[in-house]
Amino acid sequence: MAMDYGRAAHHDARRPHRVPAVLRAPLEGRTWRETLYHLLSLPIAVAAFSFAVTMTASGIGLAITFVGVPVLAVGLLGVRALGAVERARARGLLGLEISEPEPVRARNGKRGVMAWTGALLKSGVSWRHMLYAVLHLPWAVTAFTVSLVMWSVGWLLFLYPAYQWMYPEWWGQPGMQLGDTANGTGIYVDNPFEMALTCAVGLLVVLAAPWVIRGMSYVDRLLVTGLLGPSRLAERVWELEEDRGVVVDTAAADLRRIERDLHDGAQARLVALAMDLGLAKEKLEEDPEAAARMVDEAHGEVKLALQELRDLARGIHPAILTDRGLGPALSALAARCTVPVRAEVDLPSRPAPAIEGIAYFTVSELLQNVSKHSEAREARVDVWRSADRLMLQVWDDGKGGASTAGGSGLAGLAERLGSVDGLLVVRSPEGGPTTVTAELPWRG
Repeated sequence: MAMDYGRAAHHDARRPHRVPAVLRAPLEGRTWRETLYHLLSLPIAVAAFSFAVTMTASGIGLAITFVGVPVLAVGLLGVRALGAVERARARGLLGLEISEPEPVRARNGKRGVMAWTGALLKSGVSWRHMLYAVLHLPWAVTAFTVSLVMWSVGWLLFLYPAYQWMYPEWWGQPGMQLGDTANGTGIYVDNPFEMALTCAVGLLVVLAAPWVIRGMSYVDRLLVTGLLGPSRLAERVWELEEDRGVVVDTAAADLRRIERDLHDGAQARLVALAMDLGLAKEKLEEDPEAAARMVDEAHGEVKLALQELRDLARGIHPAILTDRGLGPALSALAARCTVPVRAEVDLPSRPAPAIEGIAYFTVSELLQNVSKHSEAREARVDVWRSADRLMLQVWDDGKGGASTAGGSGLAGLAERLGSVDGLLVVRSPEGGPTTVTAELPWRG
């Protein structure tokens, strides 16, 4: 399972609050936002339930006529609009980040009102919104009642000593009445002990209310996420579409780089070599010594062109990676780095070739960053397997300050890793050291 290193680091860096959470909770903004959410849920749920049941019943009842279909479609369209309101309300008051569900799309590219109406009636998202409108009412009644009763009773009991004087002054009784005092089964809360006990009970209710409300809010989050959000299949499709775009862009950029390297490097040398050999051929009979010198220079150009082609081939996919695996390939990569690098690879077997290649070029790019930007004196590369994940970690003792923000090279690397369900986490405080951890699926 992938670990959220950034979140873990943030959690570790948080300082403990001086006031215990149980005492802070009744006054926190989160508590009152969730309370407001529950109080608003009841009128909204009543309206949504009435609309959903009326439109569904009318649509089904009129199904034998042509009118029933558009009535049912209008009902589904209405609950989808309600879903947009509920998602916005959950986002603002519950802090729930939820994506919009997939829009209504007619199959086979058909257009027109009938095609769109058919797609709306066949949409699982629409019917999940209808189900939410029906199921939300009983839960909204429960959450509204519990929230209102706990806060009202809790604060009234807790603050009782502050307004107890009003009972004899305004209502002609010694204190708050509990039970039926006419037949002797009730009492008046009017002495210091009883008032203190009432205040203590009220305080317990006030302290418990935020946690009860938070527990109920989790149910609301489940309802909104499960019924008003996109399906898991749709989310996965969108994610794969985004990843495909990243892969296509990366492949196009690599092809442009290869074309540029060939054009500016080996191709230019080979053109110059062909011209030199042509001149040498012309001078072969007139000036054999000059022709021999030109052939010798051309021989040197051939060597340089071959070296550039070998470097280009290594940049596309190094032969040592194919023949010997990730360990020797990363050792060779570390040996070419301008900073002393110690590479340790502990893998029980070789992953899939595609994952192996991505791991190699990830380490290659990270070591290039170490050489160019870190001002480090030493670096370390560790590779190991953890469950079904291939783990890579590059550490250096440089100046730090690396980040995936602002369109940096690390941001592009994170996108490329994300396209294969990978993860990149950077921990690089100012002054260093820098630790970059990458995860890739194993796919052996």
